Amino acid sequence: MKVIITAKAHPSLAASLQAAGYEVLYDPEITSEKLHSIIAEADGLVVTTRLAINKAMIDAGSNLKWIGRLGSGLELIDIEYANLKNIKCFSSPEGNRNAVAEQALGMLLNLMNNIQKSAAEVKVGSWIRDANRGIELSGKTVGIIGYGNTGEAFARLLSSFDVTILAHDKFKTGFSHGNVKESNLTQLGKDADVISFHLPLTSETMHLANEAFFNSLKKTPFIINTSRGKVVETSALLKALQNKQISGAGLDVLENENLSSYSELEKEQLDALIALPNVLITPHIAGYSNEAFYKMSAVLLQKLGI
Repeated sequence: MKVIITAKAHPSLAASLQAAGYEVLYDPEITSEKLHSIIAEADGLVVTTRLAINKAMIDAGSNLKWIGRLGSGLELIDIEYANLKNIKCFSSPEGNRNAVAEQALGMLLNLMNNIQKSAAEVKVGSWIRDANRGIELSGKTVGIIGYGNTGEAFARLLSSFDVTILAHDKFKTGFSHGNVKESNLTQLGKDADVISFHLPLTSETMHLANEAFFNSLKKTPFIINTSRGKVVETSALLKALQNKQISGAGLDVLENENLSSYSELEKEQLDALIALPNVLITPHIAGYSNEAFYKMSAVLLQKLGI
Protein backbone atom coordinates (compact mmCIF):
# COMPACT_ATOMS: atom_id res chain seq x y z
CA MET A 1 0.00 0.00 0.00
CA LYS A 2 1.23 3.49 -0.84
CA VAL A 3 0.26 7.01 0.22
CA ILE A 4 1.33 10.24 -1.46
CA ILE A 5 1.41 13.29 0.83
CA THR A 6 1.28 16.36 -1.40
CA ALA A 7 1.50 19.09 1.25
CA LYS A 8 3.41 20.07 4.35
CA ALA A 9 2.25 17.79 7.16
CA HIS A 10 3.28 17.07 10.74
CA PRO A 11 5.88 14.25 10.87
CA SER A 12 3.45 12.15 12.90
CA LEU A 13 1.30 11.67 9.80
CA ALA A 14 3.95 9.89 7.74
CA ALA A 15 5.24 7.99 10.78
CA SER A 16 1.78 6.69 11.69
CA LEU A 17 0.97 5.72 8.10
CA GLN A 18 4.27 3.82 7.84
CA ALA A 19 3.56 2.07 11.13
CA ALA A 20 0.21 1.02 9.66
CA GLY A 21 1.97 -0.64 6.72
CA TYR A 22 1.91 2.11 4.10
CA GLU A 23 4.82 3.12 1.92
CA VAL A 24 4.83 6.92 2.12
CA LEU A 25 5.97 9.37 -0.53
CA TYR A 26 6.22 12.78 1.13
CA ASP A 27 6.51 15.48 -1.53
CA PRO A 28 4.97 18.78 -0.39
CA GLU A 29 6.19 20.55 -3.53
CA ILE A 30 4.89 17.98 -6.02
CA THR A 31 3.42 19.46 -9.19
CA SER A 32 0.07 18.50 -10.62
CA GLU A 33 1.81 17.03 -13.64
CA LYS A 34 4.12 14.84 -11.57
CA LEU A 35 1.28 13.70 -9.31
CA HIS A 36 -0.77 12.75 -12.37
CA SER A 37 2.12 10.64 -13.65
CA ILE A 38 2.55 8.62 -10.43
CA ILE A 39 -0.85 8.64 -8.77
CA ALA A 40 -1.70 5.20 -10.20
CA GLU A 41 0.72 3.78 -7.61
CA ALA A 42 -1.22 5.28 -4.69
CA ASP A 43 -3.89 3.74 -2.48
CA GLY A 44 -4.22 6.95 -0.48
CA LEU A 45 -3.67 10.64 -1.17
CA VAL A 46 -3.22 13.52 1.29
CA VAL A 47 -3.88 17.05 0.01
CA THR A 48 -4.55 20.64 1.04
CA THR A 49 -5.74 23.43 -1.28
CA ARG A 50 -2.65 23.53 -3.48
CA LEU A 51 -3.65 20.93 -6.09
CA ALA A 52 -6.96 20.27 -7.82
CA ILE A 53 -8.07 16.66 -7.59
CA ASN A 54 -10.38 16.67 -10.60
CA LYS A 55 -11.85 13.91 -12.75
CA ALA A 56 -8.67 13.51 -14.78
CA MET A 57 -6.58 13.10 -11.64
CA ILE A 58 -9.07 10.68 -10.10
CA ASP A 59 -9.17 8.63 -13.28
CA ALA A 60 -5.38 8.46 -13.24
CA GLY A 61 -5.52 7.21 -9.65
CA SER A 62 -6.81 3.80 -10.61
CA ASN A 63 -5.91 2.27 -7.24
CA LEU A 64 -7.08 5.11 -5.01
CA LYS A 65 -9.11 4.05 -1.99
CA TRP A 66 -9.19 7.32 -0.10
CA ILE A 67 -8.31 11.03 -0.24
CA GLY A 68 -7.52 12.89 2.97
CA ARG A 69 -7.70 16.65 3.23
CA LEU A 70 -5.61 18.44 5.88
CA GLY A 71 -7.96 21.16 7.11
CA SER A 72 -11.43 22.16 5.98
CA GLY A 73 -12.99 22.68 2.59
CA LEU A 74 -13.17 20.04 -0.12
CA GLU A 75 -13.86 22.35 -3.05
CA LEU A 76 -10.73 21.32 -4.97
CA ILE A 77 -11.72 17.65 -4.85
CA ASP A 78 -14.42 16.38 -7.20
CA ILE A 79 -16.28 14.67 -4.36
CA GLU A 80 -19.18 13.47 -6.47
CA TYR A 81 -16.89 11.79 -8.98
CA ALA A 82 -14.72 10.32 -6.23
CA ASN A 83 -17.81 8.79 -4.66
CA LEU A 84 -18.77 7.24 -8.00
CA LYS A 85 -15.33 5.63 -8.03
CA ASN A 86 -15.85 4.36 -4.45
CA ILE A 87 -13.06 6.60 -3.18
CA LYS A 88 -13.68 7.80 0.36
CA CYS A 89 -12.93 11.46 1.10
CA PHE A 90 -12.03 12.79 4.53
CA SER A 91 -11.30 16.28 5.82
CA SER A 92 -10.04 17.41 9.21
CA PRO A 93 -11.67 20.76 10.06
CA GLU A 94 -11.79 19.76 13.72
CA GLY A 95 -8.01 20.07 13.73
CA ASN A 96 -7.74 23.76 12.90
CA ARG A 97 -11.13 25.23 13.79
CA ASN A 98 -9.89 26.76 17.04
CA ALA A 99 -6.89 28.33 15.32
CA VAL A 100 -9.17 29.91 12.70
CA ALA A 101 -11.52 31.21 15.38
CA GLU A 102 -8.67 32.74 17.38
CA GLN A 103 -7.32 34.46 14.25
CA ALA A 104 -10.77 35.87 13.45
CA LEU A 105 -11.13 37.22 16.98
CA GLY A 106 -7.60 38.62 16.97
CA MET A 107 -8.17 40.43 13.68
CA LEU A 108 -11.47 41.83 14.92
CA LEU A 109 -10.06 43.16 18.21
CA ASN A 110 -7.09 44.59 16.33
CA LEU A 111 -9.36 46.54 13.99
CA MET A 112 -11.83 47.69 16.64
CA ASN A 113 -9.03 49.02 18.84
CA ASN A 114 -6.76 50.45 16.11
CA ILE A 115 -3.89 48.30 17.35
CA GLN A 116 -1.97 47.90 14.10
CA LYS A 117 -2.67 51.48 13.04
CA SER A 118 -1.54 53.11 16.27
CA ALA A 119 1.48 50.81 16.65
CA ALA A 120 2.65 51.85 13.17
CA GLU A 121 2.24 55.51 14.14
CA VAL A 122 4.36 55.09 17.26
CA LYS A 123 7.13 53.50 15.17
CA VAL A 124 7.45 56.75 13.19
CA GLY A 125 7.33 58.96 16.28
CA SER A 126 3.63 59.83 16.53
CA TRP A 127 1.74 59.46 19.82
CA ILE A 128 -1.91 59.86 18.80
CA ARG A 129 -4.61 58.93 21.32
CA ASP A 130 -7.93 60.57 20.48
CA ALA A 131 -7.97 59.49 16.83
CA ASN A 132 -7.26 55.93 17.94
CA ARG A 133 -10.05 55.67 20.48
CA GLY A 134 -11.31 52.10 20.21
CA ILE A 135 -14.72 50.47 20.02
CA GLU A 136 -15.64 47.79 22.54
CA LEU A 137 -16.87 44.46 21.25
CA SER A 138 -19.06 43.96 24.32
CA GLY A 139 -22.68 44.83 23.64
CA LYS A 140 -22.39 44.45 19.88
CA THR A 141 -24.15 42.09 17.45
CA VAL A 142 -21.89 39.68 15.58
CA GLY A 143 -23.06 38.03 12.37
CA ILE A 144 -21.52 34.65 11.52
CA ILE A 145 -22.16 33.43 7.99
CA GLY A 146 -21.50 29.69 7.92
CA TYR A 147 -22.02 27.87 11.20
CA GLY A 148 -19.85 24.82 10.67
CA ASN A 149 -16.68 23.91 12.52
CA THR A 150 -14.97 27.30 12.38
CA GLY A 151 -18.14 29.38 12.68
CA GLU A 152 -19.19 27.50 15.78
CA ALA A 153 -15.68 27.74 17.24
CA PHE A 154 -15.74 31.51 16.69
CA ALA A 155 -19.08 31.70 18.48
CA ARG A 156 -17.62 29.79 21.44
CA LEU A 157 -14.76 32.27 21.74
CA LEU A 158 -17.24 35.13 21.63
CA SER A 159 -19.20 33.63 24.54
CA SER A 160 -16.95 35.48 27.00
CA PHE A 161 -18.09 38.79 25.49
CA ASP A 162 -21.51 40.30 26.06
CA VAL A 163 -22.54 39.98 22.42
CA THR A 164 -25.55 38.80 20.48
CA ILE A 165 -24.63 36.33 17.74
CA LEU A 166 -26.74 36.05 14.60
CA ALA A 167 -25.66 32.90 12.75
CA HIS A 168 -26.72 31.88 9.26
CA ASP A 169 -26.16 28.47 7.73
CA LYS A 170 -28.08 27.20 4.73
CA PHE A 171 -27.55 23.57 5.73
CA LYS A 172 -28.15 23.68 9.48
CA THR A 173 -31.15 24.47 11.65
CA GLY A 174 -32.05 24.11 15.29
CA PHE A 175 -28.74 25.40 16.63
CA SER A 176 -29.96 28.47 18.50
CA HIS A 177 -28.78 28.48 22.11
CA GLY A 178 -27.76 31.06 24.67
CA ASN A 179 -26.63 34.17 22.84
CA VAL A 180 -26.56 32.39 19.44
CA LYS A 181 -29.66 32.98 17.33
CA GLU A 182 -30.37 31.49 13.91
CA SER A 183 -30.80 34.22 11.33
CA ASN A 184 -31.40 34.80 7.66
CA LEU A 185 -29.00 36.95 5.67
CA THR A 186 -31.41 39.88 5.51
CA GLN A 187 -31.78 40.13 9.28
CA LEU A 188 -28.07 39.56 9.80
CA GLY A 189 -27.20 42.33 7.36
CA LYS A 190 -29.63 44.67 9.10
CA ASP A 191 -28.44 44.18 12.69
CA ALA A 192 -24.79 43.09 12.63
CA ASP A 193 -21.95 45.32 13.86
CA VAL A 194 -19.51 42.62 12.76
CA ILE A 195 -19.83 40.07 9.93
CA SER A 196 -17.48 37.09 9.83
CA PHE A 197 -17.41 34.60 6.94
CA HIS A 198 -16.85 30.89 7.63
CA LEU A 199 -17.83 29.31 4.31
CA PRO A 200 -16.49 26.82 1.80
CA LEU A 201 -16.13 28.05 -1.76
CA THR A 202 -18.99 26.83 -3.94
CA SER A 203 -20.94 28.21 -6.88
CA GLU A 204 -23.39 29.64 -4.31
CA THR A 205 -20.80 31.29 -2.06
CA MET A 206 -18.63 32.67 -4.87
CA HIS A 207 -18.75 36.48 -4.45
CA LEU A 208 -21.50 36.21 -1.86
CA ALA A 209 -20.18 39.49 -0.47
CA ASN A 210 -20.70 41.51 -3.64
CA GLU A 211 -21.85 45.07 -4.27
CA ALA A 212 -25.49 44.16 -3.64
CA PHE A 213 -24.51 42.56 -0.32
CA PHE A 214 -22.67 45.65 0.88
CA ASN A 215 -25.46 47.94 -0.33
CA SER A 216 -27.95 45.95 1.75
CA LEU A 217 -26.14 46.57 5.05
CA LYS A 218 -27.95 48.86 7.46
CA LYS A 219 -25.04 49.49 9.84
CA THR A 220 -21.34 49.92 9.08
CA PRO A 221 -19.98 46.57 10.25
CA PHE A 222 -16.45 45.27 10.44
CA ILE A 223 -15.89 42.49 7.89
CA ILE A 224 -13.77 39.44 8.73
CA ASN A 225 -12.93 36.74 6.18
CA THR A 226 -10.88 33.73 7.25
CA SER A 227 -12.60 31.30 4.88
CA ARG A 228 -12.01 31.57 1.12
CA GLY A 229 -10.89 34.69 -0.73
CA LYS A 230 -13.45 34.43 -3.51
CA VAL A 231 -16.33 34.55 -1.02
CA VAL A 232 -15.70 38.32 -0.89
CA GLU A 233 -15.52 40.22 -4.17
CA THR A 234 -12.44 42.43 -3.90
CA SER A 235 -13.74 45.28 -6.04
CA ALA A 236 -17.00 45.39 -4.06
CA LEU A 237 -15.16 45.32 -0.74
CA LEU A 238 -12.86 48.14 -1.79
CA LYS A 239 -15.81 50.23 -2.93
CA ALA A 240 -17.63 49.58 0.37
CA LEU A 241 -14.55 50.71 2.31
CA GLN A 242 -14.14 53.84 0.19
CA ASN A 243 -17.85 54.66 0.57
CA LYS A 244 -17.64 54.05 4.35
CA GLN A 245 -20.33 51.36 4.15
CA ILE A 246 -18.17 49.21 6.42
CA SER A 247 -15.90 50.17 9.31
CA GLY A 248 -12.96 48.00 8.36
CA ALA A 249 -11.90 44.63 7.00
CA GLY A 250 -9.75 41.80 8.30
CA LEU A 251 -8.75 39.46 5.48
CA ASP A 252 -6.71 36.31 5.95
CA VAL A 253 -7.50 35.24 2.38
CA LEU A 254 -7.55 36.94 -1.00
CA GLU A 255 -9.21 36.12 -4.29
CA ASN A 256 -5.76 35.51 -5.76
CA GLU A 257 -3.08 34.60 -3.23
CA ASN A 258 -0.32 34.20 -5.83
CA LEU A 259 0.88 37.80 -5.65
CA SER A 260 3.53 37.28 -8.34
CA SER A 261 0.81 36.51 -10.89
CA TYR A 262 -1.20 39.70 -10.35
CA SER A 263 -2.62 41.70 -13.22
CA GLU A 264 -2.33 45.50 -13.11
CA LEU A 265 -5.90 45.71 -11.80
CA GLU A 266 -5.20 43.22 -9.03
CA LYS A 267 -2.07 45.14 -8.05
CA GLU A 268 -4.02 48.40 -7.94
CA GLN A 269 -6.73 46.84 -5.78
CA LEU A 270 -4.28 45.28 -3.34
CA ASP A 271 -2.28 48.52 -3.07
CA ALA A 272 -5.50 50.42 -2.38
CA LEU A 273 -6.49 47.95 0.35
CA ILE A 274 -3.06 47.97 1.98
CA ALA A 275 -3.05 51.78 2.04
CA LEU A 276 -6.20 51.90 4.15
CA PRO A 277 -5.55 52.09 7.92
CA ASN A 278 -8.72 50.11 8.69
CA VAL A 279 -7.70 47.07 6.63
CA LEU A 280 -5.68 44.16 7.98
CA ILE A 281 -4.41 41.47 5.57
CA THR A 282 -2.55 38.32 6.63
CA PRO A 283 -1.16 35.56 4.35
CA HIS A 284 -3.71 32.76 4.90
CA ILE A 285 -2.35 31.88 8.35
CA ALA A 286 -5.65 31.33 10.14
CA GLY A 287 -5.77 27.65 10.94
CA TYR A 288 -2.00 27.43 10.51
CA SER A 289 -0.92 27.40 14.14
CA ASN A 290 1.66 24.96 15.48
CA GLU A 291 -1.06 23.15 17.38
CA ALA A 292 -3.33 22.92 14.34
CA PHE A 293 -0.43 21.61 12.25
CA TYR A 294 -0.35 18.55 14.51
CA LYS A 295 -4.08 18.23 15.18
CA MET A 296 -5.08 18.18 11.50
CA SER A 297 -2.92 15.11 10.97
CA ALA A 298 -4.18 13.50 14.18
CA VAL A 299 -7.82 14.02 13.15
CA LEU A 300 -7.19 12.63 9.67
CA LEU A 301 -5.47 9.54 11.08
CA GLN A 302 -8.39 9.00 13.45
CA LYS A 303 -10.88 9.17 10.59
CA LEU A 304 -8.78 6.69 8.62
CA GLY A 305 -8.86 4.36 11.60
CA ILE A 306 -5.10 4.51 12.08
